[in-house]
Amino acid sequence: MKFYRHKKNINSIESLFDLYFDNDGYLSNDILLFLVDLTNFFRPNNPKAESIVSIESLLQFLQNNPQKNKLLKDHLADLLQQRKFSRMLSDAGILRDSDFIYEVRQRLFAKILPFQPEKDTLEFVLNQVFFKSSDPIWISRIPFEELQKLYEIIGFEDIYNSIQEKTILSEVMNAMGLISQRMSGRAMENDVIKMVPEYDDLVSPFVAFENELNFIQNRIRQGELHFISSEDINYKQLMILHKQCEEYVDKAFANSSKFGISLKVNQSLLRIRQQLHRIKVLISNLVVNKNIDKKNNSIHLALRLIKYNCHKNNVRQLINESTQLISYEITQHTARTGEHYITESKSEYFSMLKAAIGGGFIVGLLCIFKLLLSKMESSGFGHAFYYSLNYSLGFIAIYLMGYTLATKQPAMTAATLIKALESGMKKNAKNENKHSSFAQLFARLFRSQFIAFVGNIFMAFPVALLGIWLIDYCFDYNIAFEKSAKLLNDLSPITSAALFHAAIAGVFLFLSGIISGNISNRNKHNQFYFRIKEHPVLKQNLGIVRTNAIAKWFENNWPGVVSNGWFGVFLGSTASIGVFLGLNLDIRHITFASGNFALGLYGANFFVDLPTIIWGIIGIGLIGFVNFIVSFSLSLGLAFRSRNIPLLELRFLFSATWAYFKKRPVAFFFPVKDK
Repeated sequence: MKFYRHKKNINSIESLFDLYFDNDGYLSNDILLFLVDLTNFFRPNNPKAESIVSIESLLQFLQNNPQKNKLLKDHLADLLQQRKFSRMLSDAGILRDSDFIYEVRQRLFAKILPFQPEKDTLEFVLNQVFFKSSDPIWISRIPFEELQKLYEIIGFEDIYNSIQEKTILSEVMNAMGLISQRMSGRAMENDVIKMVPEYDDLVSPFVAFENELNFIQNRIRQGELHFISSEDINYKQLMILHKQCEEYVDKAFANSSKFGISLKVNQSLLRIRQQLHRIKVLISNLVVNKNIDKKNNSIHLALRLIKYNCHKNNVRQLINESTQLISYEITQHTARTGEHYITESKSEYFSMLKAAIGGGFIVGLLCIFKLLLSKMESSGFGHAFYYSLNYSLGFIAIYLMGYTLATKQPAMTAATLIKALESGMKKNAKNENKHSSFAQLFARLFRSQFIAFVGNIFMAFPVALLGIWLIDYCFDYNIAFEKSAKLLNDLSPITSAALFHAAIAGVFLFLSGIISGNISNRNKHNQFYFRIKEHPVLKQNLGIVRTNAIAKWFENNWPGVVSNGWFGVFLGSTASIGVFLGLNLDIRHITFASGNFALGLYGANFFVDLPTIIWGIIGIGLIGFVNFIVSFSLSLGLAFRSRNIPLLELRFLFSATWAYFKKRPVAFFFPVKDK
């Protein structure tokens, strides 16, 4: 018995045929094994290299050996005859369900342990022969003329010879009918209809499309010619209805800015869009204008079957398509919020300073409260709970009182910068012009962040120092005495993991911005504020004016309250989770670092060597920089992703920003008028 794990022994097409065909002309092993080795023979070592893949050696061998050509043709006919593949056309690469997590989990599991269909299906054959995701890439680089020649040499029949059950054309039409039915049903779901109120009084284009498709299929099944031409009036009408279905889906996606959108609805619309694209491709198999189209359509169908089967478990594409619109809606909210964090005039600049001073005052108190909570005898969970409560209440207070916490701006302002970039890209064609608005806006962001740092740091330090002094004065107890060495050491970038912990805090700052945008989008989609506004019990007991005020407050503040609450939970629980996992996990935030620096100095009665003080000050600055750069980079990447802007633009952004900094460095720290 011969097996197919011997590619090294195959150095020519002739040796490959000799390996599987004996002198009597019979196949000495399974035809599938021969096809696997034949594919391996032509599969390049680097399938993604942009080089032509030629099958000329196979063509010449088959022409020069008609006996083996006939034997191969007969075996291929036996292998492929009566193979079902309609379900593969209707399902492969298309979302199975509106549950995103379920879909990702299924595809990941299928990559490790691929699903194997019944042996009488074409999908089973393709799974055995073309099982690599890169196969469609190198196959597409085979010259189409060579594929046409192979088609003629082996003598394949075109797909229009028969419309009987289990024939190729019948399977294609069955797949089209199944897809159209699924689209109509999904488009009629209440959550989808709610996204397109413009179609409330109109007949669903999906129903009309399904009816027109059924009419064409019946004509093909009952007629002598099993195809139509592109000039057929019914075909033109079908394409018009298909366009209307696409406009329906596009309108639903566009209305997400008005009504919000959930991940489930996003997946449903995405599935309909994928099905529309798939059925449009399949319809092309029914159109024949010239006799050559029969052969070409048959070849294109084979190539598509290979592509669909190889890409059916593509996780990266699923995540990209599924998250783009959601991330866009989230960043739209953060862009609107971020506009308030970017100062322009002197009055706004100093207003930011005042807000930062207020935020620093509250953080100084939070530092003292956390130090007191650390002295409580409690479990790791208990400390995580108390720390989280301390942080959350403090951050919510900062938000509701209109104060500012340094490093909160980057997560909110990245999308605002991208909006400026988009505007510049639409107005200008040249790189040096279209990025100038981004550079100027980034300078405004940087100086806003700079003054927020200044306000937070220079207020948190004296407040924490004053607070610990008052406690010592009133109760004769230095609460930081035991922890002074740790408080100071945790700020040093050379003796501790301060920068790594600052990066963790930067990630949490980014996540808090994501949560804020997601809450805003979800509440909009669920009409949360409208429900409060029209709540009959609230209107009868509180009155219309107060109920409207409550709804307005929730609309303006609830996303910020929730995101700040979760930000506090992230910061308060990280250290306890690190202890539980045995990992060095903690957080460092520039404002809290300033307050802890004051507590550490007082706890040591100010008997601290100069290097410790110097490294503490340097550490505070570096912690702030890492907080800023991590949260801003993640937010900027999400904003790029949501608007489908290539990352190549970053190079131009850096150069434009650097050029603007060399031209006007003062603008990055103090408000100046732009010319």
